[in-house]
Amino acid sequence: MGNQVRIYEVGPRDGLQNEKTLVAAADKIQFIKLLMNAGLTHLEVTSFVRAESIPQMADAEEVYQATQTHLAGRQIQLSCLVPNMKGYEKARQLGVEEISLFSATSNTFNQKNINTDVAGSFERLKDVVAAAHADKKKIRAYISTAFGCPYEGKMPVAKLIDVIERFQKFNVDEISIGDTIGVATPNQVKSYLKEIATVLPINKTALHFHDTRGMAVTNVLVSLEQGIRTFDSSAAGLGGCPYAKGATGNVATEDLLYLLQDQGMDTGIDMNKIIEASLFMLKVLGKKSTSKFLTATLAQMDQK
Repeated sequence: MGNQVRIYEVGPRDGLQNEKTLVAAADKIQFIKLLMNAGLTHLEVTSFVRAESIPQMADAEEVYQATQTHLAGRQIQLSCLVPNMKGYEKARQLGVEEISLFSATSNTFNQKNINTDVAGSFERLKDVVAAAHADKKKIRAYISTAFGCPYEGKMPVAKLIDVIERFQKFNVDEISIGDTIGVATPNQVKSYLKEIATVLPINKTALHFHDTRGMAVTNVLVSLEQGIRTFDSSAAGLGGCPYAKGATGNVATEDLLYLLQDQGMDTGIDMNKIIEASLFMLKVLGKKSTSKFLTATLAQMDQK
């Protein structure tokens, strides 16, 4: 299975989209620049959605265009979330090379999120997928509520497999399995991954954990043992879910790195530079981090 692990940083999009404090485009751009400098190879930088739906992403075009100037020939894949053809057209005009799509295992969650059920979400995405393939774009898919839903409770693995197979028919490049509200447990993750492996190649599987109940890092460890080598995370643990009361952010990039270093995994990422990026955005937001590693590190620094 190897010891190379790819961290897919989602802080600029998933981490910020639900923040009530509007972050200036210049601050988002600086945040992304700092993350690039840390050695990350994959970042999701924004989403092309309606500004009235997610005001935090209203500056998507400006942010994406500005990030291009910081690439400087580095091998960094920047992706953007697109919910529909209108969003895809914006991404195409800007030359976005990788797009992200999403659906959920839960009809109720999908209905509240995008006003259609699971089947309806795939109908909406058909034209986007066709256009992206024609344009030779990379396609990443997110599956929300893979392990549990705030409205329907624990989600059967059969529903997850059904959504995976729907995305497989779209011939996407990678599928990120999301514990949207942070309810997954190690035994559940292990069990579900065995089922997932029967329909989805391991090199096309990513895991996206939230740390609402403090299980994210443990769930990552179980996933590593099952051969998973791609994980989504957010600097400082930024993020949350607007449709699930009490759901906290993504697993912190710092906490994930701390675990991976202990396991002898190679990420190519500089922890100190990730911390620099996190501290910058936390200052902009005026909030504290949910990252256990970052909180402990800052406490030690204060003692000195």
